[in-house]
Amino acid sequence: MFIRQFRYLVAVAEERHFGRAAHRCNVTQPSLSSGIKQLELELGVPIFLRGRGQRFQGLTAEGERVASWSRGVLAYCDAMRKEIAMMKKDLTGHLRLGAMPSMSPVLPWMLQAFRDQYPGVRVDVQFIGNEAMKLGLNNFALDVALTYLDKADLGRKNTLPIYTERMSLLVPDRPEYKKRKTITWREAADLPLAMLRPSMHERRFVDQVFKSVGCAPVARVESESILHLMFQVQCTELCTIIPSHFAHVPGLFKNTRALSLIEPVVSQEVGLFWAEGEIVLPMANAFVSILKVFNKSGELQRRIEEDSDLPPHTATVKKLKRA
Repeated sequence: MFIRQFRYLVAVAEERHFGRAAHRCNVTQPSLSSGIKQLELELGVPIFLRGRGQRFQGLTAEGERVASWSRGVLAYCDAMRKEIAMMKKDLTGHLRLGAMPSMSPVLPWMLQAFRDQYPGVRVDVQFIGNEAMKLGLNNFALDVALTYLDKADLGRKNTLPIYTERMSLLVPDRPEYKKRKTITWREAADLPLAMLRPSMHERRFVDQVFKSVGCAPVARVESESILHLMFQVQCTELCTIIPSHFAHVPGLFKNTRALSLIEPVVSQEVGLFWAEGEIVLPMANAFVSILKVFNKSGELQRRIEEDSDLPPHTATVKKLKRA
């Protein structure tokens, strides 16, 4: 068996087309087909379903397992090269990171520290849901993922708590809010609200908080984009609920104010996830090492809370019971 055969197989499985896979691998289609055929002969099983013509028909059950192992083999080969590069202080390549959209204001601090330590690495950030993160980690398409610890369904993965996220209400900068720093969830329920779509984790969490205080507000505008909801507040009479760290977004306070939500004060724990295994892939290991430094110093949590009107040692934080 040769590494190139595994690369050919993974390319066909992902491209679902032999011609595109050959182009991706920079070989002719006959060379690619010959390499895969040789792999089938060595393993003694058919990898691809075959019908009339040369069109991609899918993988056999054995082929799915071979493809899964092939991804692992390729990932470990790449990891070996990167680990040697780290030992030489010359790590290069891509850090592939999956994250929830609500984490976008926090990521720059983490990534700047990572880039300072590893300037030769390019960072690819994908804002995706938990299912896509799970698939990406399992298929070695992602190195690490950032999401909520209490709701994550990523299978058996290594985890590292990163920070605590709390909630604020973004309101138009009007006289009735001038002297206010906090607002209750009951008060917020009576205001005209723009909210995330009901299918999103953040919206379900917010709905659960409203339910816990006996309220069920109806959104006037819904969107999958927190930034769009913030623009709604800047330009209209609507209010929206944001993670408190969005107070760091440039231009946030133009025509708006962020009020900390209380009664109850609620929080969600955000963590870093990476694939389990006897060997931690070097790119994941490098990023984990950076965040462990943040955790030890408490710097990230301090940055997130520096504009908060609810100091972490005096606020009563309510953990909601999960439905």
